[in-house]
Amino acid sequence: MSAFAQAHETPDVLAALQVVDIHAAYGRIEILRGVDLTLPSGVVALLGANGAGKSTLLKVISGQLRPTSGQVMVHGHRFHGGDVAEPVRSGVCLVPEGRGVFPTLTVEENLILASSFGTPAGELIERAYALFPRLATRRNQRAGNMSGGEQQMLSLGRALASRPSLLLLDEVSMGLAPKIVTEIYDTIAAAAADGMSILLVEQYAERALAVAQSAAVMHGGRIIANGPPDEIRLRLKDLYLGGNA
Repeated sequence: MSAFAQAHETPDVLAALQVVDIHAAYGRIEILRGVDLTLPSGVVALLGANGAGKSTLLKVISGQLRPTSGQVMVHGHRFHGGDVAEPVRSGVCLVPEGRGVFPTLTVEENLILASSFGTPAGELIERAYALFPRLATRRNQRAGNMSGGEQQMLSLGRALASRPSLLLLDEVSMGLAPKIVTEIYDTIAAAAADGMSILLVEQYAERALAVAQSAAVMHGGRIIANGPPDEIRLRLKDLYLGGNA
């Protein structure tokens, strides 16, 4: 059976994430049109062209956007939507597109702020520096003065060091040099191997498919295909053009 549910099913309390018939809109413009997916564990790559609805789905899961209908569950706990505190309390952590660091604060101050969600500051800082040693050499530097790759390391290191039960990653490779992308994806793969559940949103598919255990493609606010990474890779050209599942 695929890692993704294409029919409305009884909630799976063992699933890290279950999204059931999610609809969402910005004003009168409907973006998500009945999304169903289940992430049991490991890395799931969510692919699709710009405008497919990937980032909007992450906003719904992380509580930034209230769905117009449907339900989101993490480890069987249902969210009511539109409340960012609720997913955080359940261990959901989002690394948004565009880094998401506090530019006027130092690296260490950014990490200390993340400790307010439960992980002791010293422990979180130690983990983040172990994941990305370069951050330790920049600890007193303002985040806004670092390179794009270093800012992404800070954003991802901050998230991973808090050890979320579900990590949502939105376009983590965008605009970065290939060497930095390789380092970041090696860290993602290691986190998954350590038992973390990760929903990885990417427009550019190859890197994501290389670390994923399952993959799905969105088009027009719906999931139009899902399956093993090798199978999805063979069908990407047609799927990105809106081919049938």
